[in-house]
Amino acid sequence: MTAAQAQGAIEPFDAIDVIRAKRDGGAVPEAALRWMVDAYTRGYVSDAQMASFAMAIFQRGMERDEIRVLTDAMIASGERMSFASLGKRTVDKHSTGGVGDKITLPLAPLVASFGVAVPQLSGRGLGHTGGTLDKLESIPGWRAALSNEEMFAQMQGDVGAVICAAGSGLAPADKKLYALRDVTGTVEAIPLIASSIMSKKIAEGTDALVLDVKFGSGAFMQDIDRARELARTMVALGTDSGVATTALLTDMNVPLGLAIGNANEVRESVEILAGGGPSDVRELTIALAREMLALAGQPDADVEAALDDGRAMDTWKAMIRAQDGDPDAALPTARETHQVLAPTDGIVTRMDALPFGVAAWRLGAGRARAQDPVIFEAGIDLHAKPGDRVVAGQPLFTLSAADDARFGRALDALEGSWAIGDEAPVTGPIVRERITA
Repeated sequence: MTAAQAQGAIEPFDAIDVIRAKRDGGAVPEAALRWMVDAYTRGYVSDAQMASFAMAIFQRGMERDEIRVLTDAMIASGERMSFASLGKRTVDKHSTGGVGDKITLPLAPLVASFGVAVPQLSGRGLGHTGGTLDKLESIPGWRAALSNEEMFAQMQGDVGAVICAAGSGLAPADKKLYALRDVTGTVEAIPLIASSIMSKKIAEGTDALVLDVKFGSGAFMQDIDRARELARTMVALGTDSGVATTALLTDMNVPLGLAIGNANEVRESVEILAGGGPSDVRELTIALAREMLALAGQPDADVEAALDDGRAMDTWKAMIRAQDGDPDAALPTARETHQVLAPTDGIVTRMDALPFGVAAWRLGAGRARAQDPVIFEAGIDLHAKPGDRVVAGQPLFTLSAADDARFGRALDALEGSWAIGDEAPVTGPIVRERITA
């Protein structure tokens, strides 16, 4: 309880009036909306009242200006960083998450190799979507927790890129509301998703931001129209806040790359940085790098050359060493593996992303609860993807775990998730649309 509350200070609004306004389909006045966020952050508005308000938003939606005010109020609940003293442009990327999405790992050093600062404040995995920090923590010695001073020094120096955990001071209102949404059936509300993501990114202080908004079976927003609406909402929020923001709509119907997990995704990222790796991972890394560098004033940067000539790899190694990791150390490998073989000759016609993400999670690569540990060596390695021809007995994918007791439930999750047929599936480009202000 604050000192003002202890003295019986009079609040300027009533939560029930704010809830009713949105419940009845009206727009909440700016002052009342700002108060609602502040009062919830300091504990005056209860979880039950904010849950009712979140459900009203879920059912009634919000106007663009309401979402802007909500986002700004969440930013104002904590600190706001500034990178103006760095003396160079800063550009960040945010992905809405998917299966096998390790793009941040090669992307950050690739963009930084062009002299741009990349402040990548990342998170951990929960459920079927992997977390960037979990992947990097499979590298011996690497640490996610950095002070603001360490972040600035790393970006200002020769490294240029930092991937680390966000501090608790950024948008604490969002942290509190996010936990509430997770248990009240309001996670999917676009105004709440957009304000959650963008409050942290704007508070971070980056000059520019590229959003990788995914759709498909392994994405948070499976429907492309809903993903498009989310992308447009976030681009508008960034633009309204003075952050140059664009978005790419990208396909997550099939796992990205061949590795799903933590340590194995680091290996695949290093392959990309060495100029190789799966074509879809390389394609998306290059597309996002071009977008980021264009916003940083380098629209003609030759990103393919930086991957192929070793510049991006050099920056990767420097970035890992700067955070006490050993980029040349052996990564964890699993004690137990289980191969799934092709039952017949043919062409892989389907490989749904979501069941593969769930299976990797059940193998130990992800968490059911935020406090759960991850098993770095657990995961799935694909040996074929849709469009590839296989013969009977050929390995389709390999499950890895620390304990073979985990294979049963993982295989249950994969039941019916893939198919082999006679005709190659029709596939589109991984990047479907570009969205600007």
